[in-house]
Amino acid sequence: MEQITRPEFATRRRTQLFDALVDLFLAEGFAHLTLDEIAARLRCSKSTLYTLADSKEQLVREATVHFFRRATEDVESHIVQISGARERISAYLSAVGTALTAASDQFMADLDAFPPAREVYEQNTQIAAGRVKALIDDGVAGGDFRDVHAAFAADLVTTMMVRIQQRGVRNSTGLDDAHAYRELAAILTAGISA
Repeated sequence: MEQITRPEFATRRRTQLFDALVDLFLAEGFAHLTLDEIAARLRCSKSTLYTLADSKEQLVREATVHFFRRATEDVESHIVQISGARERISAYLSAVGTALTAASDQFMADLDAFPPAREVYEQNTQIAAGRVKALIDDGVAGGDFRDVHAAFAADLVTTMMVRIQQRGVRNSTGLDDAHAYRELAAILTAGISA
């Protein structure tokens, strides 16, 4: 039987704590929770939380980073075996929507109201928009798409992704983030033709 070394255990435990923390925040939000409540809910000590971050604010930011890192891995693993530019873009944006499905309204409101976490979301939105641009470029180069201006298409996607992130789409359409990403994927890859 292989023994786990201390650093491996510490890394695994740290990941488990962040996974549990992200799950808690996604379900309930974070603004209302104190460090004592978070420690109790995760069944750990406050000092354990301080090994993850120096303050609640830093803990929230690090948990948000962890969430988006985990979501990015899930999204990329979802599209790795999909061929065809249209299918890859659709799968990518749909997977982004799926990743956000777990986020409660309270989490999204707290995220928007807390600048360090909102900044992480904004950075990830820009990264995702860049990824979509690359997928569009691949589709144009491969002949799957007409010779569209990929930067314009990516800018269109970025604009919508920012509006989704800033809750503008929800406010004007009633669509939650997950459904908005799926609609964006459908319009981007199939247009609005019947």
